[in-house]
Amino acid sequence: MKTNYPLFQLMNERGEKIQEGTYGQMEKERAKRFYEQMMRARLFDRQAIHLQRQGRLGTYVPYEGQEAAQVGSLTALDKQDWIFPSYREHGGLIATGAKMESVLLYWGGHPVGSIPDERRKVFAPAIPIATQIPQAAGVAWASKLQEKEEVTIVYFGDGATSEGDFHEGMNFASVYQVPLVLFNQNNGYAISVPITKQMNSETIAQKAVAYDMPSVRVDGNDVFAVYEVTKRAVEHARSGQGPMLIEAVTWRKGAHTTADDPAKYREPHEGEAFVDPVERLTLYLKQEGWWDEEWAATIEREVLEEIERAIDEVERYPKPDASVLFDHVYATLPSSLERQKRQFIERGGRA
Repeated sequence: MKTNYPLFQLMNERGEKIQEGTYGQMEKERAKRFYEQMMRARLFDRQAIHLQRQGRLGTYVPYEGQEAAQVGSLTALDKQDWIFPSYREHGGLIATGAKMESVLLYWGGHPVGSIPDERRKVFAPAIPIATQIPQAAGVAWASKLQEKEEVTIVYFGDGATSEGDFHEGMNFASVYQVPLVLFNQNNGYAISVPITKQMNSETIAQKAVAYDMPSVRVDGNDVFAVYEVTKRAVEHARSGQGPMLIEAVTWRKGAHTTADDPAKYREPHEGEAFVDPVERLTLYLKQEGWWDEEWAATIEREVLEEIERAIDEVERYPKPDASVLFDHVYATLPSSLERQKRQFIERGGRA
């Protein structure tokens, strides 16, 4: 069944402005700030992959190509709002204030790395697919019951929309009209499974129809458009009008994780239709006469220096205690797991 969910854009693939947004976010200051944030995320991602390949970091989840979707949406939030990330949103979180050290500690196996910055309401990354969606709906319901002007945003990939948790969370959010923004980053693949094999519906946005929920499909590589639609959704939720679903169409340039080889399931030409979000913003800045090579070089140098300082600090930490894998699951550890934990420790097991 054909549906009408056109791809919302403010800037085309050539970096040309095609329409104005409601929130006037295409001015010079914001455009340059977006560039700085997206480069901060990208350079961190590339360095983290190098660390993993060198054996200095555990399995890592790359996100290059999705910086606009993450930065554009996270900057549309207020400080009092709740954030439920999946395992791929650390780039956006770093770009908007998270400590690089914490992210490196997390992917290095240190539990302390998952503790959010006290200045923001960020839950620990959800590794199981879609489990964070009902949790986010519950937190949004709590905000509504307490009459707080808080909005919750929850992130998930296209594969998550095939999980029961997605539909349960959507239904709950709709029934109770909670202030929730459901942000889907549709990067085309659920690990190795293309979206055409995941679902028969033409879009993810149309899945909101079953729950009588408004939705929008946005160009996830257009940082201005992402900011615009997320800002609208946040204001929609904050004003008591209930939840909203956003489908941000983007592309995962690299592997699903560093344990994955996308060459096994993707053709080399796939993704060519997607113009890199950083390149597109660069084109926009140049066309507006705002591009400055020295400014861009300074950003890169300062971010790389910050990354190196973060790496140095993290590598001074003792190696993580792998025995904590047994903790924080049960209130009282079952005897079988207690025995396994004891044996693990006796054998000197450490990550």
